[in-house]
Amino acid sequence: MREYHAWQKRQLRILELGILVHPYVPLKHSSIAAVRLREIIRGADDKPIEMGKDSETMQELHNLVVESVCRSNDGTSSKFFHWVDAFPLNLHLYLMLLGSCFDRTQQTTVIEEIDGVMDVIKKTWGVLGFNQMLHNISFTWILFQQFVATGQIELDFLGAVESQLAEVGKDAKEAKDPLYMRVLNSTLDSILEWAEKKLLFYHDTFHTNGPEFMQNVLGLALATVKILVEDVHQENKEKLDISRNRIDIYIRSSLQSAFAKKVGQVDARNTLFKGQGMPNPDLLIMARDTWELARKEKDTFSPVLKLWHPFPLGIAAVTLHSCYGRDLKRFLSGVTTLTPEAIQVFLSAENLEKELVRIAVEDSVDCEDGGKAVMQEMSPYEANSTIAYLTKIWIKERLDRLQECVNGSKKQEVWSPKSAQEQYASSAVEVLAIIKDSLDAFFKFSIPNQLDSLLYLVSGLERSLQCYISNAKSGCGSKNSYLLSFPSLTRCKKETKCFGLWKRKKKSPVFQKSKSSRGSKCLKTPIFRRSKSLGGSVSCLQSTKGATFGLAQLFVRMNTLYHIQSELNSLDQVISHGPKNHIPNETSLSDSTPKAALSLLEINFNHARADIEDGIQKLCECAAYKVVFHDLRCVLIEGLYNGGVSTSRIGPVLIKLELNLQIIKNSVKDKMWDCIIDALTKTTFEGFLSVLLAGGPTRVYSKHDSQMIEEDLKSLKDLFITSGVPSEMVENAATSTSKILLLFSSNTEDIIKKLKAALFEATGRSSTTSRLPLPPTSGVWSLTDPNTILRVLCYRNDYLASHFLKKTYRLPKKI
Repeated sequence: MREYHAWQKRQLRILELGILVHPYVPLKHSSIAAVRLREIIRGADDKPIEMGKDSETMQELHNLVVESVCRSNDGTSSKFFHWVDAFPLNLHLYLMLLGSCFDRTQQTTVIEEIDGVMDVIKKTWGVLGFNQMLHNISFTWILFQQFVATGQIELDFLGAVESQLAEVGKDAKEAKDPLYMRVLNSTLDSILEWAEKKLLFYHDTFHTNGPEFMQNVLGLALATVKILVEDVHQENKEKLDISRNRIDIYIRSSLQSAFAKKVGQVDARNTLFKGQGMPNPDLLIMARDTWELARKEKDTFSPVLKLWHPFPLGIAAVTLHSCYGRDLKRFLSGVTTLTPEAIQVFLSAENLEKELVRIAVEDSVDCEDGGKAVMQEMSPYEANSTIAYLTKIWIKERLDRLQECVNGSKKQEVWSPKSAQEQYASSAVEVLAIIKDSLDAFFKFSIPNQLDSLLYLVSGLERSLQCYISNAKSGCGSKNSYLLSFPSLTRCKKETKCFGLWKRKKKSPVFQKSKSSRGSKCLKTPIFRRSKSLGGSVSCLQSTKGATFGLAQLFVRMNTLYHIQSELNSLDQVISHGPKNHIPNETSLSDSTPKAALSLLEINFNHARADIEDGIQKLCECAAYKVVFHDLRCVLIEGLYNGGVSTSRIGPVLIKLELNLQIIKNSVKDKMWDCIIDALTKTTFEGFLSVLLAGGPTRVYSKHDSQMIEEDLKSLKDLFITSGVPSEMVENAATSTSKILLLFSSNTEDIIKKLKAALFEATGRSSTTSRLPLPPTSGVWSLTDPNTILRVLCYRNDYLASHFLKKTYRLPKKI
């Protein structure tokens, strides 16, 4: 009974294969007949079917089989029984027969008697409707199936499959039988599907296997494609074109998949980073991972792909470049300002692009077009231009912020000391802080072509700083605000016409006393502004802003400029130690940037330094002239020697000047003292000379007064020396005054001779005593200046001087 049962199950299994599994006409699995037939066959596995004539099961089985095998393709009944001639069943049986060629104990080897067994199998061709072409495709499939079933470790099977495909390719070129073409297409499609599942993701499939496995699989896939495209469909394509197109697909697909996998890993890490409060490093990591994929492609896979493709690494580089470029583009869309993190991303993208381009060029250099087609696919990242654009925006924001601060200081700064220890304006601290903060922030960016951008930044910062310096040194007058106007010669009154040269102007300025002299006991002698010629009516100094501008504010301005000057050295140190990339770019951020290579020595604040030095000098001169011609006006310009030398000596001047010297010393920085005291010393002696030579009609000197004047001069020099002024500086400043005092101690005859000699030297021609030319005012007092000598004569109160001036220039004899 056991043998009978086994025999019955074998027969039923044949029925199942022929009718349900491999029918000639496809049968729907959901049909009632198919479902019931399958139930009867499965039920026979446990208990044999009764074979008697009256067996209902047997009768039902008979009816179901007849109904199933008498179907046609159009769904109608047929008088033919398609069971024995069902080719799918025959193919299945033949494949089972071919399976007997493999050793059951060791599935990775074939039996020794394979030749004899194969001869026996071929004898079934007549029964099963087979021929050599069907055998070749069937044996190809069974070899492939055996390789897959045995764990894909016996690569000889893949080699045998590829060899069989060569025969199948020959058969396919001549095949006309639709049945054979169905088998061929089905078999090759299955093999190709298996191979391409691996090849489309070869970075995952072959990362642990050697290149030999990949080479076999790739050879199998390309051989299969060749048969399907060339032999089956008869498409006119060369093998190289087919191989190149398929490998292009494999490379792009595998690298895109590998790249996506890397992105997923980075995203997972980013979740951890965000939880720990760390920055998002995705594109930086992806740049590194992308380059690792490229190196893996170059070292592991490209040598295999190169057997069928002329430049596989070029295609790989293009693919990776495109993958990373898409993520970079998304990143760029969200970047609105320059940050160190963004710079790192751009630089990593630039480095990645350079490497990908390099390997693409190297791999495709031997192609017909020299790799141009590959390069055209690589749209540049333009990282440098993006960095330059964002850098320019960032710099502009910084410069706008600084300029806004400078403009605000111009409107609001009152030039009061920041503190007793820091005697400079608070706005300078804010301006310098913005400059230093801008430089420090800039050097945190490791941008390429840093010197170009640095020059653009420093130039803009310096322009704003120069604007601040200009504000600091302007708005408080100048030394011209305090200069005296030379009056007419003392012997010529305003109403007198002397040689017709001292005519009264139509509009003479009205005399106004300065605010400092209002309510004081100063003499009402006007302060005069220097004119270009000796003649002319008296023009009085009108009140100006400079005349009322406080010394304290001047000192704060000077201290502020000095503080900025001292801070510029530290800013230069920041610049010299900051840049990390000294390679200039041909494309600069500013039109003013030179095309030649820049040097760090060229990037500094030297223009601002020059403006500061000029500003300090002008402020020192302004302060000096304010002290001498404004603050000391009552005691010096209006008081000294007024009404007589003996009654108006230098004492009051020294007292007030000493007080001013002490104020200056307490108000300015130590290094500023030298500058301002130099200006004050020179200006004081200039004021002393102005009193002697342009003091107006209230002053008169005799030869005997010269000794008292020299004593006063010495007292003035001693005051400066005791106040800490170097004696050499004092002597140099007083040199001109000391020399001119020699004229005051000279006889009138000698003075007249000197005047004639000076006029002869100046004009180059001799003149009669009665017709000496009128010397113009040069503005510089000296022993050789005719105007200086003439003024000494005008102030000389003796007969000889009066007689000479009356006869020569028609001046009054009385002063």
